[in-house]
Amino acid sequence: MLSECFLLMALASLQAPAGASPAPVPQQDDADAVDRELVEKLVKAKRVFVESFGDSQISKTLQSMVVDALRASKRFIVTENKEKADLILKGDGLEKTTQEVHALGSSTAVAGASGSHSARVSGRHGSSGGGFIAGAASIEDSQASTETIDDARLSVRLVSPDGDVVWSTTQESKGAKYKSATADVADKAVKQLLRDLAKLAKSK
Repeated sequence: MLSECFLLMALASLQAPAGASPAPVPQQDDADAVDRELVEKLVKAKRVFVESFGDSQISKTLQSMVVDALRASKRFIVTENKEKADLILKGDGLEKTTQEVHALGSSTAVAGASGSHSARVSGRHGSSGGGFIAGAASIEDSQASTETIDDARLSVRLVSPDGDVVWSTTQESKGAKYKSATADVADKAVKQLLRDLAKLAKSK
């Protein structure tokens, strides 16, 4: 009985003090409001400023190709005046080149052999005979080739002037039929942006 009293007292001491408010619980409405705010910034944007991707040659090439792809899309005005931009596009890219060696070999071999032997014994006289013929031929053929493979990767994000990231994507490419890996990955990033914008427009 005494132990039960101690247990009840311990439980009572763990209870929250009277009048204390419960910890706030994040509401789904808050998350939806944030999403709507970011979507509005993305959908309403008209002018985009493209920041430098870096000082390396591949970074400069990727930046130029992204600018070309954005202009060709006719969806945005690419501006060099950062103050007038609705969104700022930032990016990081890299390209690596590897070589693969392919080898193919084949061989054909032909061989043949024949032999015979005969013997005859009569009294003290005897005779024997024999023969053997053998031959072999082989043909060997081997081919080796080296293939150069370019692999490009690009990560881009659109940021509002107040610093909010409203959209981002990462794309990879090993090149297309008529495009280098660098040109293809830049084109993929812009096309992904246009697809996402089209989905948002349909959902509104």
